[in-house]
Amino acid sequence: MWKEEDDKLKRTFVFTDFKSAFAFMTKVAAVADRLDHHPWWANSYNKVDFELSTHDAGDKVTDKDRNLAETIDAIYADKA
Repeated sequence: MWKEEDDKLKRTFVFTDFKSAFAFMTKVAAVADRLDHHPWWANSYNKVDFELSTHDAGDKVTDKDRNLAETIDAIYADKA
């Protein structure tokens, strides 16, 4: 579940292995680039951490972030 904290939407996604986490990141990267909204993220083996905020809005959470979060959730749900 996403949580709003420190003017960011935050969430960690967990996978079975590094390859699955990286495949997820690749899919998210393509969508984020198309939306011209590039998240902060970090990957450690089977985990991917996100922090979403909009730089142009003073690094605050906006609908742009909420829409990207929904898209990321959909990509994660379709990982099977």
